[in-house]
Amino acid sequence: MTDFNALARAAEEAMREVFPATPLLRNDHLSARFGADVYLKREDLSPVRSYKLRGAFNAMRKRPDVGLYVAASAGNHAQGVAFMCRHLDVKGVIYMPVTTPQQKIQKTRMFGGDNIEIRLTGDYFDDCLTAAQAYCAEADGHFLSPFDDEDVIEGQASVAVEIERQLGRVPDHMVIPVGGGGLSAGVLSYFGTDTLYTFVEPSGGACLRAALMAGKPVALETVNTFADGAAVAKIGERTFARLKGVGLANSLTIPEDRLCTTMIEMLNVEGVVLEPAGALSVDALKDLGQGILGRTVVCITSGGNFDFERLPEVKERGQRYSGIKKYFILRLPQRPGALKDFLNLLGPEDDIARFEYLKKSARNFGSVLIGIETSAPENFERLFTQITAHGFSYHDITDDEILAQFVI
Repeated sequence: MTDFNALARAAEEAMREVFPATPLLRNDHLSARFGADVYLKREDLSPVRSYKLRGAFNAMRKRPDVGLYVAASAGNHAQGVAFMCRHLDVKGVIYMPVTTPQQKIQKTRMFGGDNIEIRLTGDYFDDCLTAAQAYCAEADGHFLSPFDDEDVIEGQASVAVEIERQLGRVPDHMVIPVGGGGLSAGVLSYFGTDTLYTFVEPSGGACLRAALMAGKPVALETVNTFADGAAVAKIGERTFARLKGVGLANSLTIPEDRLCTTMIEMLNVEGVVLEPAGALSVDALKDLGQGILGRTVVCITSGGNFDFERLPEVKERGQRYSGIKKYFILRLPQRPGALKDFLNLLGPEDDIARFEYLKKSARNFGSVLIGIETSAPENFERLFTQITAHGFSYHDITDDEILAQFVI
């Protein structure tokens, strides 16, 4: 542990030649809401808007003889590698999923310039990982893992080095997002048992939890790529070796739609732009409850690479999760005044966000796809009671994922 800590401190010191420490800021809004001293370690404010620059920096500074780096990434590691390729004036080939948000692809190109080549391959991270490793063997390059590399883990531990110095002590509780495990393994290895931990994953990419249950890294059958910065099918062997003793009680999974509510809240209340993976640690506070009252809690906001073209989707998913927006199929009698009768049932805070009606002359009833936004979930209880009482029938499709994706 001591040797690792010394190496992490040396890595953190060396980083100051390339970029400044990210701020550790007490958040008054979250502190008041959860009755704790909540600090945000703002990795979203690094030069590449994520902590991934740390691991790339540390691994690449130790290998001055490498002329070609090969990487696979859903976006953030790619930007870190690209930044360092340009800084060190070496070549890099970076594989990214075809589904990677354009903002991350464009930023990777910007950071790497002529020093890198981007190859879009496959729909998921693990597809481009396989392609990258195959190319690396063929081109005799050095494959730089986004997480499963001892030097990368050591570099990510520099986050903990900064937290300890900025806070003046080790915090009572660390809340850490988990993808492949590099950040969490680094912080855990540095702080050891001096603090409590909560490790947070998106529900659709909970590879740490799966590994803890199996006792070894296992591949998830499916991965939801919405929280792309943490959507990893299989946790790293090296990272899990450091994390295998954390216990399921210290592991949380967060529904992707719930993450959206935190992203919107942080943007509207704090003016902080977080990507889905970057919001994991803040969202987890909702589940920690009494366990953090009066304690000093540090949440690592791991990334802010968010494409604002996704904002309508984030808002939509957040509203649906919060119960203030619903979609349903309404059976409307095909008679004069039927639509007016229905509209009269809407309350003062109910707003029609979607309305599609196809009149069919050979039928007594027509179907309406309708979307309603309101201010509080209980307003729908009143509305649906009124709809039924007035003889209308409806089918709520809000939580029917397949149907909702098709029609919404």
